[in-house]
Amino acid sequence: MLSTFPLQNMTLSGIFCRLVGSSLIENSAMNRNSVLLIVLTLLSQVYAAWGTDIDEPGVSYFTDKQRGWFWYEVQPEPVLKRKPEPPQPAPSLPAMTAEPPSKPNTPAEPEPFTSAWLRKNMETYLNKAIDEPTHENVAAFYYLQRVMMDKAERFTNTARYVVMSNPQLDETVRRPVATYAANEANHQASVMADRALKAIADQAGILFFFRSDCPYCHVQAPVLNMLEKAYGFKIYPVSLDGRPMPNGLFGSFKLDHGQAAMLGVEQTPALFLMKPPRQIVPLSQGALSLEELTSRILLAAKESGWLDATQYETIQGIRSTPRLLPTSESISSATLQDPLSLIQALQHSAQDGRAP
Repeated sequence: MLSTFPLQNMTLSGIFCRLVGSSLIENSAMNRNSVLLIVLTLLSQVYAAWGTDIDEPGVSYFTDKQRGWFWYEVQPEPVLKRKPEPPQPAPSLPAMTAEPPSKPNTPAEPEPFTSAWLRKNMETYLNKAIDEPTHENVAAFYYLQRVMMDKAERFTNTARYVVMSNPQLDETVRRPVATYAANEANHQASVMADRALKAIADQAGILFFFRSDCPYCHVQAPVLNMLEKAYGFKIYPVSLDGRPMPNGLFGSFKLDHGQAAMLGVEQTPALFLMKPPRQIVPLSQGALSLEELTSRILLAAKESGWLDATQYETIQGIRSTPRLLPTSESISSATLQDPLSLIQALQHSAQDGRAP
């Protein structure tokens, strides 16, 4: 171990020599044992001063010469470890009661032989009769079908009685179905339509946009000529290409100066019901028959307020009756649950046929 510390060995040997030399000069009679005891005592003190560096087998001056030799080195102060703080209890949360899982709402099975039960089960019985056509399976299906037909017949008979007992529900009151009565209704409707068309013709005319090369305009022009002669409508022809009709009808035409674009004309022939000074109602952008043309004129007059609802229904061959047009706010939910209250509320909300 002394060989690994040459400077320290030299110091120790020097001390040893001095001690031995002085001992020999001063007292040559001192025995070796005393001298050896003194030397060992000094060596133990030196080793104690050097500390543990001598005992480290892997440390030498050549590998750690940057440190040098120090008789005393300040040891770093030990790091005081903090005592771990005791864990703080977690804040208590209010106890929450777990709600039991809600069970799915299974629809209740309809009562047997009700209309809901028949709708749900008829197909099952039919499929069973088809897949396993035994006498019992087929008969079971047909018996259930008989039940359904008998229930339908009972409903039909009751419905007929209810309808004939309530004029507001009887459709024959509005429009007769008997042949003689239907013919009379049609005759009255034709007479009223002629009167209405002549009355409209006194205050409105037909605006007619055409092109000289449009074949549909060529066939529409004679129909307009008939309308003019039958009811007195004034026809106002407007040529989009500046040329007349090849058949010579409506030769006194006007040129288009942007009127067609303003009215949204895309196809010809284009027809508009025009009531001076500013009312223009579209009728068609395509060829129409005389019957269809007069029907649209009457509808346009009704929507424009030139005919009231009663007049228009009479023209259609329909007798004016009160209308059932309830609003969602007029009937409460409790009323909807009681059939008698519902009937009374609907009857009370019936509007006159003249209402739009």
